[in-house]
Amino acid sequence: MNLDPMDTVIGSEDAVRGDVEAAKRHTDAATIAEQAGDHEGAIAEFRKAVAADPTCQDALFRLAYALDLLGEEDEAISLYERCTKLQPAPINALINLAVLYEDIENYNGAEKCLRQVLDTVPNHERARLFMKDVLASRDMYYDEDHERELHKRSALLDTPVTDFELSVRARNCLKKMNIRTLGDLLRISEAELLAYQNFGETSLIEIKHMLTQKGLKLGQRTDDTRREVSREVYDRAARAGVQGDLNRPVGDLNFSVRARKALQMLGIQSIGELASRTEAELMGVKNFGHTSLVEIKERLGAIGLSLRELEF
Repeated sequence: MNLDPMDTVIGSEDAVRGDVEAAKRHTDAATIAEQAGDHEGAIAEFRKAVAADPTCQDALFRLAYALDLLGEEDEAISLYERCTKLQPAPINALINLAVLYEDIENYNGAEKCLRQVLDTVPNHERARLFMKDVLASRDMYYDEDHERELHKRSALLDTPVTDFELSVRARNCLKKMNIRTLGDLLRISEAELLAYQNFGETSLIEIKHMLTQKGLKLGQRTDDTRREVSREVYDRAARAGVQGDLNRPVGDLNFSVRARKALQMLGIQSIGELASRTEAELMGVKNFGHTSLVEIKERLGAIGLSLRELEF
């Protein structure tokens, strides 16, 4: 059974707004229609609200939910997808979308939605239980073409970096950073590479050129990395007994103006998101200096947390 309240959100990105006031008027009218039992009228008003402001998550979610209840699954899925692409993404929209994905046997899509929830709220009970069902169902489903594609992708990502034409300096740096395969290389950012001793712009350009020729880029697997990092950060916080702090806004730490602006540029909203970043990622932000770095490390340390450390 899907969730109807849109009470919690995750993520961080600004969106260009439409006619916010018009969207609110139509949403309010839809609410009145719902209370009067006029479901068709409510849907009509929600449609007008979405037309007025395509970024109105409340209208998108409630229209998707209303259509979902009527069995209009295709349109509901489309609306839920639009809703979750806007940031911050509503948790309940992600879960409802996962339910619909599972119904049409899109288990990968369902898993992706649920992992997005659990990356931010690891203890979300419904998401955890539903994830078990999705994984069990996926294990029973076999798609030969999909499996073949996964095998080809896996083989590519397992290709040793020594198979590519790179300079001795670039090879040695990657070896010392324990970057052995193409997949390892796609998990790391430009800032993290440049932060390593003796790794310069020339080697960076060389590696980026090699990846571009294969239609790839640095940091392409950051979603996978973020999931792993989120679990790592949660485990660290749990051991320190401060996991409850991870979902608190970074504003609670009372950073200086310069530090706050840097975090805004990186889209960091929660303390957990901050603890998942490295020094190199922060120092890669324009005008972010050593003083701000020290400030952030001290504020995190005061509550038993720290920035993520790269294991070279």
